[in-house]
Amino acid sequence: MKIINLSDNNSIINQYMAEIRDKDYQKNRLLFRNNIMRIGEMMAYEISKTLDYEAKQIATPLGIATVNVPTDKIVLATIFRAGLPFHSGFLNIFDHAGNAFVSAYREYMDEEHHKVGIHVEYLATPSIDEKNLIIADPMLATGGSMELGYRAFLSKGTPKRIHVCCIIATPEGIDHIRRTFPDEKTTVWCAAIDPGMNEHKYIVPGFGDAGDLCFGDKV
Repeated sequence: MKIINLSDNNSIINQYMAEIRDKDYQKNRLLFRNNIMRIGEMMAYEISKTLDYEAKQIATPLGIATVNVPTDKIVLATIFRAGLPFHSGFLNIFDHAGNAFVSAYREYMDEEHHKVGIHVEYLATPSIDEKNLIIADPMLATGGSMELGYRAFLSKGTPKRIHVCCIIATPEGIDHIRRTFPDEKTTVWCAAIDPGMNEHKYIVPGFGDAGDLCFGDKV
């Protein structure tokens, strides 16, 4: 399994990460969502370099141009609701991709909110058979929701390649993906890897609850 941490090399993504982590900047939901989306766009651009390509003849007003274009089919998948702005960034780049959605959310199993379960109740997806499956979810904490989302998508085929995409990952989340995803065709993409989680399974230092910061508090 490949792990691509975009923060290993300096880029403008660092500026976006600094802003979305800033508790004062987070007060503006529009700016927060826009930065999540822009990181998705840049991650999609990096993924585009890994696709298969072929030469295609394009008729211009003045002649014929030869252009290498991707041949891989792509399905963009996300997990409600936090993944929506991230997903939009990928869709801005891969605008011909199919789109898949799953509802997977954390449920605390004890009063202290230390034990976390994941609940899945909605799935809408095209066939993923022999396609590049990109699963975009901003936070890879325990990896549980990513795994359950992936298993739900598998009901619609077997992908050619799998790209697990997040803004911030933890070593525990990456290890979970390594144990539960096919090693030879999975790549984990992230903009940062943080040290770990607190007792409530939130990434530390992280940036908080991505869904709430994008869309407001939930009841």
